[in-house]
Order: sequence, then structure tokens, then C-alpha cells
Amino acid sequence: MLRIGAVALLLAVAGGGWAQPYPSKLIRVINPAAPGGNSDLLFRVLSPKMIELLGQQMVMEYRPGAGATVGTELLSKSPPDGYTVMIVAASHVMNPALVKKLPYDTLKDFTPLGLIADIPSALVTHPSLPAKNVKELIALGRANPGAINFSSGGRGTVGHLAGSLFGAMAKAQYTFVAYKGSHQALIDVMSGNIQFQFSSISNLLPYVESGRLRMLAQTGEKRSPSATHIPTMEEAGLPGFIVRSGFSFLGPASMQRAVAEKLNSALATSLREPANRKLLMARGADPVGSPPDEHARYIATEIDKWIKAARAAGITPE
Repeated sequence: MLRIGAVALLLAVAGGGWAQPYPSKLIRVINPAAPGGNSDLLFRVLSPKMIELLGQQMVMEYRPGAGATVGTELLSKSPPDGYTVMIVAASHVMNPALVKKLPYDTLKDFTPLGLIADIPSALVTHPSLPAKNVKELIALGRANPGAINFSSGGRGTVGHLAGSLFGAMAKAQYTFVAYKGSHQALIDVMSGNIQFQFSSISNLLPYVESGRLRMLAQTGEKRSPSATHIPTMEEAGLPGFIVRSGFSFLGPASMQRAVAEKLNSALATSLREPANRKLLMARGADPVGSPPDEHARYIATEIDKWIKAARAAGITPE
């Protein structure tokens, strides 16, 4: 009997009868944006500690396109085994307000694994633009309807909705130009082909410090520690204009809770590392690391908020 049991045990193991503890292989992290953005920064800073804690490598895979919906759809159709996850910007919660028919359900087709960080945006212009503050940019837009362009890394991004809201709240008309990635959109502002842009403050600071861009205002509720000399949009003369970008860590729907909690724990621990916090905060990011249930509530609240904001700005889903 003992021999038969031992043989049965060996056959079960050989046939995959015993599941290996998670994780037992490389973890793929989808980035639904082009290289060079904040998702890159977050992954570079946080992944070393997460790899150490999880005991497996993590690799970022770029799947940009259609306002982050291409990579996000890929995640929604991936096996819920914890080996395919995603880091995505606020476009994830904005797209329901901007896209008439998404290829997935933003609430039902994903497992929230934690809000990573909250990063305020900032308004920058090319230094040659004759607008040294927000009020002057508003005046230019009113005096030259449609002649002044703003860009973002695609439709449905934070920069797109922020620029549209700016025009609506300022009662000025600007023209939106969509790019396939945030880096190229920013390059064209620095070259003077595009006049202004709203983008994450962490992406902008190096170019502002070098004089290639002029920062007029930041969009958080209060000034970022990384740019204390720059006023908020409210301080600059546009009351009620607040835009922040929450970066989400997500998996496909129906992930086992134990797997989701293990990934969330690795994320939260990495975010608590003093060196990581210092580096992220220096780039304008506010580390969060919320638990999955709290993250799920955040996503639902943000979707509702942006639908109302888009409606107020006169933006209809396409």
C-alpha cells in the first residue's frame, strides 16, 4: 500500500496535480502607454524591491495605442493567474467618459491590486509663447479662437481631458492635437510646433529646469513639494480646476484573492521604502499603495467623476 501510494504521489506531481506556490515564473507587466512616461518611472523605482519580495523577475511589456485601450484590452483577456498585470495612468478611469464603446468593462473586467501613486499635472508652454501666466494664456485663447494648439499622448489621456476642461472653464477655444505617445507630444511643445500641454509634473520638471519649457501652473489641490514656487491653477486664477493622475496596478478579473493580496503587499512594501518614497516625491509623485478593496472604490468614484467632468466640458464619447 505504501508503494502504491508513493507511486500515485509521484504521478500526481509529474502530472501537475500539485499547484506550485505563486509566483513560480516571470511576471509580465503591461504598459499600455509608449515608453518614456510615468509608468516607466514607477516600474523602475518599485520593481527591484517587488522582485526581491516575490522571488521572481518582472518585465515591462509595452502595448500602447488608442488612449491605453489596446494594452488594457490585452490584460482583460489574459489568464487571471497573476503572471500578467498592468500599470496604467488615469486614462483607465477617464476612458469611460471619452470612448463610446470600450472593448472591456472598466469595473468588471479587472482585479484592483492597489493605487500606486497620485501625480499632479502641470501646464507648460513653449518659452516663445507670449503668455507668462495662466490669465495671459486664457486671454490669447479668447482673442485667437482655435489658433493655439495643445497636445497629449493620445485621446483619453489626462492631458487631453485637462486641456479640454481648461478651455471650457476659461471660456477660450484651443485646438487639441493627439499624438501616439506622451514623449513625442512633449517634444513638439519644446520645438514650438505645439503651444502648450498638460502633463505629469514629474515628466516636465527636467525640461522646465533646463529652460526648454515654461511652467505656468500645477493642477493639484496644493503645490507639489518638487515645485513649491509654481502656483496651482486655482491660485493662478481658475477656481475649481484640479486634475490629478492616479496610477493603478491591475490584474485581469477573477484573480485569486491570495494572489492579489501578495502582489498588493509587495507593492505597498516597496512604496514604504524610504529611498523609493524620496525618489518618487522628488519627481512630484505622492506614493499611495492602497489595499485592493480601497482601490476598487477609488476606481468607481473616479469613473463617475470624469464622466461628470467630461459632460461639463462638452466632451461627448466617440
